[in-house]
Amino acid sequence: MEFEFNGYQIRPGANLRDANLSFANLQDANLSGADLFNVNLSGANLRGADLGDADLGFANLQDANLQDANLSGANLSGANLTNVNLTRADMTGANLFDANLYDADLTGATCPNGKGHGRPGADC
Repeated sequence: MEFEFNGYQIRPGANLRDANLSFANLQDANLSGADLFNVNLSGANLRGADLGDADLGFANLQDANLQDANLSGANLSGANLTNVNLTRADMTGANLFDANLYDADLTGATCPNGKGHGRPGADC
């Protein structure tokens, strides 16, 4: 399923590498398998978005809302997740190597190892 953003149709698997999508409203967007390497999503609303198997390596997601998002199998290595809302997000099998999760809210999130996380303010 594709969605519209600023007049453009974006499909799953899209190549958005190095794009500036800061403060974008991408709620419920299907970006599964998308190339989002080094993308700027700071302050973006990605609530309920499907980012399964997406490449978010070195992406800037600072202050983004990823509540209820699907990040299963996503590459988040080197990503900036400072102050990100990951409440109830599914990160099963995600790569968080060298990701910065400082002040991220992981309440109810599923960590890469498949275990649930119940405490805000701590890492997976």
